[in-house]
Amino acid sequence: QVQLVESGGGLVQPGGSLRLSCAASGSIFTIYEMGWYRQAPGKLRELVAIITSGSGTKYADFVKGRFTISRDNAKNTVALQMNSLKPEDTAVYYCHLKTPQYMNYWGQGTQVTVSS
Repeated sequence: QVQLVESGGGLVQPGGSLRLSCAASGSIFTIYEMGWYRQAPGKLRELVAIITSGSGTKYADFVKGRFTISRDNAKNTVALQMNSLKPEDTAVYYCHLKTPQYMNYWGQGTQVTVSS
């Protein structure tokens, strides 16, 4: 099985920054894409950012210009640098991995809270 482990969440004031990391391990041959999703209380899980094996990226409109996703293909890790955080960014952030066979794997999530 593929395992995804997130780290880096926590409490930060509005305007602050956090860096989330995700490490993938297990039975992985290739990766189609990795990314981050988030789910706020009472809300549906939504895309934050993804990065493909060719390093192409896609961002949700509400984080574009504030968040940056990066990937180390050799180590199967992905990071999300979050700057200029807003209270509405408060959510559980989940790491996601998709294989070329379109199998999906999820991490356990890490809490991000933005509050004064």
